[in-house]
Amino acid sequence: MTETTDSDYAKKTSWRRLLVFSLIFIAMTGIGVYTVFDRFAGRSFTFDSQLLSPTTVLAVIALLAVYFLSDGLRLHYALRALGHKLPFKVLFRLVFINLFFSNVTPMATGGGFAQVWYLHQHGVPMGRATAATTIRTVLAVAFIFSLTPVFLLTLDALQGRTIAGNVGVALAVFIALYLGFFAVLLFRTHWLIGPLSRVLSGLHRMHLLNESRHRRWQFRARREMLRFSRSFGDYLSGRPLFIGLSIVFTALFLLSLFSFPAVLMFGLGYDVDYLSSLGLLVVTTFIMYFSPTPGASGISEGVFGSFFRDILSGNHLVLVTVVWRALTIYLGMIIGLMVLQKELLKNHRTPR
Repeated sequence: MTETTDSDYAKKTSWRRLLVFSLIFIAMTGIGVYTVFDRFAGRSFTFDSQLLSPTTVLAVIALLAVYFLSDGLRLHYALRALGHKLPFKVLFRLVFINLFFSNVTPMATGGGFAQVWYLHQHGVPMGRATAATTIRTVLAVAFIFSLTPVFLLTLDALQGRTIAGNVGVALAVFIALYLGFFAVLLFRTHWLIGPLSRVLSGLHRMHLLNESRHRRWQFRARREMLRFSRSFGDYLSGRPLFIGLSIVFTALFLLSLFSFPAVLMFGLGYDVDYLSSLGLLVVTTFIMYFSPTPGASGISEGVFGSFFRDILSGNHLVLVTVVWRALTIYLGMIIGLMVLQKELLKNHRTPR
């Protein structure tokens, strides 16, 4: 009876938290779009029907297909390297669940917990699921963090800006901390067992965990951390084909993600330097990794508007900002929410 009550309370609390984060996401997005409109677009906005031309629409649909497919396939091949194979239908549901959760939770990697839960629901052990999703994140981080210093120092559009001027210490600290955390997580996982055990013991002393749950969580935490450590070694010793394909589809996913603004600007008739547009999106995404707001809402729109204000006319800047976010984030979030509701209803109806 107590376990059921605790479980129901946890579910209600989680949904309340998600609702709060969702409202924050909507509010911050509105603030970000208004900031672009007020500060960078000269309070000008025009919807341009050129975006609805057949050529542009087909290009956007094709790019969306590559974006979503490569997102699913990069996780698929990370799992294959670990010795797990899930139906594509399951994996692509996960793509949208991740898009929803990662954008209603703070920091750019918030969707990882939802992915681990979902993979575990479909038979992947927690440690292996955590390893697969972490590897998926690390591969993307490696690309973005490697390219960001190059674009910061070489793009004409960023010269003279604060982010480029202060690149030295701030960039070095951010990259060192982020990559250092993942290095420990992947190569020295056992270092984290002690601190995690002390956190759980502290919760027990504060009477936030009862004795039986404390013992159970201590056992599970150690077991899954050790499984995770072994899983990363298994990934590196997996089939080279699967390892290579997980890297290739990560690169393809990022390339498609960074290409949306260029496609939209081409559709609006701009003569775009594709490499410059791609570079600005790399730096924008790098900044989003450290955003404290859910899904980098508000900050992503503001940074995008700041970077592209010299490329786009004022009446098109808000339009491209909103459509860029709608295609890469809002669309996937809406689909993800529907998929999540369906999964939860299915789990609720399944006899235990």
